[in-house]
Amino acid sequence: MSKNKETLAGVKTVCINGSRYQNRYLPRVFTFIEQLKEADIHVVLRDRFADYLRECAGELPAGTEISSSVPDDAQCAISLGGDGTFIRTAQWIGDREIPIMGINTGHLGFLSSCSIDETAQFVEELLNGRLCLEARTLLQLEGDDIPEDFYPYALNEIAITKEETSSMICVGTRVDDVHLADYLADGLIISTPVGSTAYNLSLGGPILQPSMDCVALTPIAPHSLTLRPIVLSGDSVIDCTMESRAEQYRVSADGRSFVARRGTHLRIRRAPFRVITLRRSTDNFAATLQNKLHWGAR
Repeated sequence: MSKNKETLAGVKTVCINGSRYQNRYLPRVFTFIEQLKEADIHVVLRDRFADYLRECAGELPAGTEISSSVPDDAQCAISLGGDGTFIRTAQWIGDREIPIMGINTGHLGFLSSCSIDETAQFVEELLNGRLCLEARTLLQLEGDDIPEDFYPYALNEIAITKEETSSMICVGTRVDDVHLADYLADGLIISTPVGSTAYNLSLGGPILQPSMDCVALTPIAPHSLTLRPIVLSGDSVIDCTMESRAEQYRVSADGRSFVARRGTHLRIRRAPFRVITLRRSTDNFAATLQNKLHWGAR
């Protein structure tokens, strides 16, 4: 990564999305909102998160705005929760590439840059332009059986798996229109670098530095020992066709899923927009591995 990172400065409006399962952190959440307001930053809460806060506490801090959509003048989004909340916040932002800061109140918080106990430092760093911008790649899913209301982008991974059957599926896979392999397995994971520490890691796939421009293909319980995880260029276009004794299979994008018919075709490629993360200048990949995955611990 470059030593001269781009930073964010002059923030006047932030929008906040949060988990609805963090009752134990509510006093600190309200303190954080007050810290932002005291710094003369306009706070806009996503409506469903605001509803949760009002259900638990009765009232919101005076002057706090509520909106179902991302405000036009928002310069920064804040995700209060764990990695799942961060992914949902990225979906809320969509293709606008507004920087997202993850503040962890969840279990692991691999995508977060600070904890709920560090909000005072975060506000100071935000005001002084000391937070860095880093881009993250998304995957785009295309295919015949994708429901019209399905969000076809994934920050972590796209998974192709068998559906309610003990039989394996065969995932015929082409990369840039050249046949790569027929994966006879329980499924196949196509992972971004961000997602390499999620489902991909549990399957024995490679850990990738989040800023890399690549994708990883990792089979799920492959029938052949020669089918191992592989890393491809981020420019790769991956075409998959599924065959199975069963009539259908499941396709997931960051945990959201639908059922597709046997024989249908899927195409996975880099999305035309990115997720921009807002991170502390002291963050680095090695420290994240050590602190959150206990990398190298004995």
